[in-house]
Amino acid sequence: MLVVTTNDLPGWEIRQVCGEVFGLTVRSRNAFSQMGAGFKSLMGGELKGMTSNLVNSRNEVMGRMIDEARNRGANAVVAMRFDTSEMGDTWTEICAYGTAVVAVPVTDAARETAARLGYTQASAQQPTSPPEPAPAG
Repeated sequence: MLVVTTNDLPGWEIRQVCGEVFGLTVRSRNAFSQMGAGFKSLMGGELKGMTSNLVNSRNEVMGRMIDEARNRGANAVVAMRFDTSEMGDTWTEICAYGTAVVAVPVTDAARETAARLGYTQASAQQPTSPPEPAPAG
């Protein structure tokens, strides 16, 4: 799945917009790691446990967003963003969201990117419309 923060895909033609997609998680803070982070912040330095938790949470919400995009028939997500908010004193909401699209590479560079990502020509094209009925007679 191609996921970008830009509003378009240079070298790709967006053939279909599948809609907004998102992945969401709500995490509670561990009181002991919070206490340890408080002590660490007095001395300075990276809060490795908090960093690891944030990386894992972001990866989780990205995976959920990508799954939703695939379920809608998309092969890319444009305008992807992260959003976080605090819920009370102990919960953090993390969300990844964007617009799911069906995109087709139209330049050589985009076709090379598609090949590296494992896109096949069939999976990178917009689903076709049902055939027109044949004329009677």
